[in-house]
Amino acid sequence: MSNRFRIGAGALALFAAAAAGYWLKPSAAPAAVAPAVHKARGDEDNVSLSDTQRAFLKIAPVTAQPVPLADPVAARIAYDETRTSRISSPVLGRVVAARVEVGDTVQAGQVLAELDSPDLAGAQADMRKALADEERKRLALERARQLYGADVLARRDLENADADFRQADAETRRARQHVHNLNAEGAGDGRYALRAPLAGIVADKQVNPGQEVRPDQPAPLLVVSDLRHVWAIADVPEKLAVALRRGQDVLLETDAWPGQQFKARIDRIAVAVDPATRRVQVRCALDNPDGRLKPDMFARVAFVSGDAGAKAYQLPNTALFTEGAYSYVFIETGPGIFQKRRVNVKVGGAERSYVTDGLAGGEQVVVEGALLLNAEAASHAR
Repeated sequence: MSNRFRIGAGALALFAAAAAGYWLKPSAAPAAVAPAVHKARGDEDNVSLSDTQRAFLKIAPVTAQPVPLADPVAARIAYDETRTSRISSPVLGRVVAARVEVGDTVQAGQVLAELDSPDLAGAQADMRKALADEERKRLALERARQLYGADVLARRDLENADADFRQADAETRRARQHVHNLNAEGAGDGRYALRAPLAGIVADKQVNPGQEVRPDQPAPLLVVSDLRHVWAIADVPEKLAVALRRGQDVLLETDAWPGQQFKARIDRIAVAVDPATRRVQVRCALDNPDGRLKPDMFARVAFVSGDAGAKAYQLPNTALFTEGAYSYVFIETGPGIFQKRRVNVKVGGAERSYVTDGLAGGEQVVVEGALLLNAEAASHAR
């Protein structure tokens, strides 16, 4: 018996219909165009296609990669809090101008919004009053020293003048520190400027002209973050968490960018198990230079084994099909010649799986169209 099939016009029609997304009923194909199948001895697992028929398949080489420890775990993209600032107003006031919008790139120290603040005006008035009182008592101390040196003033009066000056100096320091803590040096009377403490992108903005703000406001007015670096937060089962280490490699996938993998590393592992979920929170750090990964985006992370010798071949799930209890793929062994081969799936994921047996590095695997090819082969094997 031969399992080398030369598929004719009927198979080509079936491939074309599948590519167009339509169901092809068996009764719809007239007997006159049924594919002619030629079998040769010793080749029952091989299928032969013409160049035209091969064009309906997608074929890619396989390479060995580190094996994930387990199936991918659900995660979410989050701000890198070490590069994020949530900005609130330290003073009571009213917004008179908003200088930025969401998505704007800002530099450290750039003005984000301006407030008209009675609190700041009071702090500035206190500082000016303290400075004036200090200057007056400094002059009084100098006169007292001159008079005491001329034996005109008693020592007690000199000591009192010195104490008054020291109190005035302490009050000036307090008033100046208050203004400094508000980060309002050089500000106009009662006009307070909210500034970016770090460079980044305005990720959120809850401030508009005319809005009243206060220091105890629960939500920040603005969020500025360097989104070139983000975190992926995953809740990991206890059994998997004990095998993880800080600095371990992680592969990340998202629904927003199907078919693409992002490399990350474990940054922190929680020291306790969440009593509600019985899981351990793991934080992964990854670079995001083009901003494709956005905070709160859904993701899946696969923790890569630290064993350098543990390798497997990564395949999209579209390359695999099952028959009974086993998984199979089609390998192109020659131009237009495809061999059905059994493989062992080590780890399966939502979009990709890792196989350990049945493949060799560099082999050409049918990654799209394997099911159709297998159905065609099976129909002619009967």
